[in-house]
Amino acid sequence: MPIEAFEQLRWITWYRSGGTVSPKEALEIYERNWRHVDQSQLQPQERELIERLVRTVGKGILLV
Repeated sequence: MPIEAFEQLRWITWYRSGGTVSPKEALEIYERNWRHVDQSQLQPQERELIERLVRTVGKGILLV
């Protein structure tokens, strides 16, 4: 999935030069950096992405 398509993912991966990540990598990045995610600024499509990643990759659990 493209990092640039999701504002908060882009924010917490500032050290990467764009590109893409696998769903597993994306969930790991969100979990590892959750304290830096501004939940009030999550757009609906990014919120849905996180929920889908938790359901499919995280087996229903967001480890934060």
